[in-house]
Amino acid sequence: MKLNLEKFVAKKSGSVLVITVVSLMIMTAFGIGMLAIAYGARQQALMQKNETAAMLAAEAGYEKAIFWMSQQQDMLSTLYTGSSDTAGAIAFTDAKCDYTINFYSFINAKPIYRIVSNGHSGQFNRTIDTLVMQAITGWAMGKCRIPDSSTTTSPVYYMSGEVIDMPLNINKLNDSPDNMDIYISGSPQFLQPVCMGESQGTKYSASTLALFDGGIYFNQPDSRVVDEATVQRKVDRFKDSTAAAYRYTPVASTTVTNPLPAVQLEFFVDAAGVGCVRVTNNCTVRGFKQPYNDRTHDFKITPGSNGSRYERYLIYAHHYRSTAELRPVYTLTQTYVSQSFGGVSSAPGGQIFVDGNVIIGSGSDSDLPGTKNVIKGKVAVVATGNIWIANTITVDGAHDADGRPSAGNPNVIGLISQGVVKVVDPGMSRYTNSYPNYYPGPPTSPPSGLVYVPVANRQSGSSNTYDRLLPHEMEVEIAVTIGGGGWGAENVNKGSYGGRREFVSGTQDELVLRGAITEACRGVVGSGSDGYLKHYYLDSRLLEGVLPGDFWLQGKYIPAPAGWKDYRN
Repeated sequence: MKLNLEKFVAKKSGSVLVITVVSLMIMTAFGIGMLAIAYGARQQALMQKNETAAMLAAEAGYEKAIFWMSQQQDMLSTLYTGSSDTAGAIAFTDAKCDYTINFYSFINAKPIYRIVSNGHSGQFNRTIDTLVMQAITGWAMGKCRIPDSSTTTSPVYYMSGEVIDMPLNINKLNDSPDNMDIYISGSPQFLQPVCMGESQGTKYSASTLALFDGGIYFNQPDSRVVDEATVQRKVDRFKDSTAAAYRYTPVASTTVTNPLPAVQLEFFVDAAGVGCVRVTNNCTVRGFKQPYNDRTHDFKITPGSNGSRYERYLIYAHHYRSTAELRPVYTLTQTYVSQSFGGVSSAPGGQIFVDGNVIIGSGSDSDLPGTKNVIKGKVAVVATGNIWIANTITVDGAHDADGRPSAGNPNVIGLISQGVVKVVDPGMSRYTNSYPNYYPGPPTSPPSGLVYVPVANRQSGSSNTYDRLLPHEMEVEIAVTIGGGGWGAENVNKGSYGGRREFVSGTQDELVLRGAITEACRGVVGSGSDGYLKHYYLDSRLLEGVLPGDFWLQGKYIPAPAGWKDYRN
């Protein structure tokens, strides 16, 4: 019995040992498995961290490249002359990146650039390969204010009843105390995005923010239209790429009081349906200027002041041409050039450069054949002085029901001025030299060798060629860029002085702009019941680079359509 018990105990002990060994093996295997899982999870987390770090590093390189581009006066010129800053690198604690910036191609006349940014972290590499282009807005301004003396400005308000169907971009004013840089009275409607250079802070109330149906965005890059060096560099490149035959330096006659040299450009479509321009060089504009700041809205930026000082300027009264001056007619295609870079050429377009002032428009009684004051073709006009609009400007071709040029319409004009771009007062050639303004008076006795050139439309039934009017609805289908002031109308009344001639006396005229505006500061279009009621509409074709000359000045670069790619290496 004792022997059997000992055998039982021994047998049981052996079973326990086996169970213990098996259990230990299972626990060991389980522990090893858990360690493997933990190690794998740690490795997976580390890999995800490294890949995320690589992607963030690539994005940081892209953002640095975009910021650097926004600081350049003219990207094409910078790339052409060469810059070591078109390639760079950034080192982080657990990642790094390198990036390059290059010219890629043109979309129509719009340059496209390529940014390649490579992010590295551990064994992971991520690349952002993006095509970018300069942003274009509908209405960009250095400040939403008008000059009223040599050093002071006043706000321009958006009012109840106004509908702004254009994207806006307003630079940071850096005012103290810090107020809103967009001025609002009542409840105007903003149907498209509004970009502000300033931060939001607490100055924008909920009711104000609700006015921006298209959204409002803060801390956005400023337009470079206020930077004289940037504008000059663009002007220089435009001049260099313009055919020599269409570069003009007009000379004024000293026999005219307050003479201003100008070139008159008269666009028309001839009887054969061809877009043309008649060029009259060496015109002499009779200028007029009110003697005191409190009598006029007609100011421009003082050159060399970078927008900090202003001066009254000589506005357009009327102009003369020499009887000996030839008046050649060119087809617009004769002015066409392509800007080239790296063996790639832009779509061709017309370029005309004037080192002086420009008068745009024909009188209704002009001897030109065909349809006057209509653009058929693509053309950009750059002037180092002022550009005066002396009649309607419309483009040939299809228009939508709302009056805007249709998407497929190829005809376009851009006006770029280092002075101001203004609609003339047609009454200046009719007003008398009497109190209180003492205007120059009618051009009834031109100096010897000169001929008075009427603009705008002749007053029906009047026997005087200098009795001129502009239409009640003044249409201009243009993109304007103004580096020396603002867009507007001349001789708008201020107090008891000035005052434009209306199509129907006592009825305020209307200014209809279909295009885009870039201005260093605001100009006056109307004041009270004088001047124009404005109706501004974006010509969205401009966003596609149809305008020749590459004269956009936004400091913001954005991905081109379908231009963004990111991937692992």
